[in-house]
Order: sequence, then C-alpha cells, then structure tokens
Amino acid sequence: MINTPKVDKVGIEDRITRITKRSLKKEAKMEGLKMALNMVDLTTLEGMDTNNKVSQMCYKAMHLHDEYPGLPTVAAVCVYPNFVKLAVNSLKGSGVKVASVATAFPSGHSTLDIKIKDTKLAVDSGANEVDMVISRGKFHSGDFNFVHDEIASIKEACGKARLKVILETGELGNLDNVRKASDIAMLAGADFIKTSTGKIKPAATLPVTLVMLEAIKDYYYKTGTMVGMKPAGGISNAKLALQYLLLVKETLGIKWLDNHWFRFGASSLANDLLMQIMKQTTGSYQSANYFSKD
Repeated sequence: MINTPKVDKVGIEDRITRITKRSLKKEAKMEGLKMALNMVDLTTLEGMDTNNKVSQMCYKAMHLHDEYPGLPTVAAVCVYPNFVKLAVNSLKGSGVKVASVATAFPSGHSTLDIKIKDTKLAVDSGANEVDMVISRGKFHSGDFNFVHDEIASIKEACGKARLKVILETGELGNLDNVRKASDIAMLAGADFIKTSTGKIKPAATLPVTLVMLEAIKDYYYKTGTMVGMKPAGGISNAKLALQYLLLVKETLGIKWLDNHWFRFGASSLANDLLMQIMKQTTGSYQSANYFSKD
C-alpha cells in the first residue's frame, strides 16, 4: 500500500548521542521546564480507577502547585470513556482538554463495530481527543490496508475530536516498522501519532521518537499538513523531557513547540518538572512530599 524509506539506524543513534550531550541553562531551562509542564497529559488508565481518583487528578491538572503563582496547567487529562463526563465537568472553564482512550485499549483486539462504539461513547461524553491503538497483529501480518482503513474509520467516528494514533512501538520490532506505521497512521488521518500505551516496555525512547518526527516532517513537506507527536511511557524526569523538546525543535521547528502539536504521556513527569522549577526559583529542592501523586 505504501513505500516508506529505510531508516538510517546509525544516523538516528548519532543524532540522539549529540542531543543527550547538550543541556539548557538558566532562563532557557526555566522556559523549557514550563513548556514541558504545559505539554503533559495527566493519565489514569487502571482497572482500579474510581470517580474520586479521576476527580483528584482533574483537580491537580488545574492546581499543580498553588504556592507558585503563574504556573501553566497541564495540557489534558486522559481517562477511560466511562469517566469522560466526570472529567469534563471537573475541568469546566479551565482550558485543560479531556482525552479518552478507545478501540479496545490497550490490546486493540476487538471488532471494528465495538471500536467505533467505544470511540463514539468517548466523543458523545465530551472528549476533546481520542487515543486509539492500532491492530498490531494485522500490521505484523502485512495487512497494512486493514490498519489504514481501521484508523480512517475511527477518525470519522471522532467527528470534531482530534485523533491520536498509538503505534505501540515496543511491539513493532524495529525502526523501519515504526516509520511504516507512522506513515500509515498519517495517511489515514491521524491528528497525532503516539508511541505507546504505557502498558509494555520499552515505551517511548528518543530514537523511536526521532523516527516518528522525521516521518511527520516528510509528511508536512509533501502535504502541508501538520501532525502532532506524543511520546508516552518511560519519561519520568525533567532532564529527559528537555532532550525531547530539543529533538522536536531541531527536527520540526518551533511551530511544534506547543501543546497543540506536542504532548508527553507521562503523569509522573509533572512532579519532577515542578521540583525542577522550584529548584530554579528558590535555589533548593522541595521534597516530593510537597506534591500530590495524583
């Protein structure tokens, strides 16, 4: 269905090595920390999720650290479809988006009819964004048309909601497959491409993200259409988050350095960013006990 370029693995690794040797200082670092915080999707996707847990997460999304005025909010909260209405009501007027996983997350194993109903439940409940997971079994079987058409069907079911397509890169096997899956998702109408569900390892990595960013760049040059990027899972500290931002800036440019086009799927990242912001402000670290976990 689609011819994709081979990935230069050595070239990818060389660029990542150069990125990880760099660092940001003073004002640039503070700007980057706040930017990254505003790109976080706070997420709870567990079998033991409750209304209280979702409500608490929504409160945190709006009140990250009230002792420090002027902090941005996070970009969004991400929940299962049955919690979307609660999240929408809890976040009313805040500007924080509500995202919902759908399509038999995280396995992707279900019928298209059920996946569409799952998606419509989330959208009809008020979700601004839908995170779907591709059918990796079909991808590995070489049925790329199936993968494309399924994404296109879910995109249609999303209506005005934006669609993030999760590739689950840790199951794709190699960087060439990551590139192919990225191209398929964008051709099918993805508004974002996302690395992982966060349920398997490895999740997001810098090399995988760079391959996906390069795919986005090529797609933009060919079509003029911007597509967003969301690395998810395994990004737990501010230093790594800043390296991702450097990677985005040098690959796609400053237009993508905005939470409309770039997100972190990493709830634990928020607290480390807050601790680093306070360190930059006061000169000393605050204990993790000063920040809520949810």
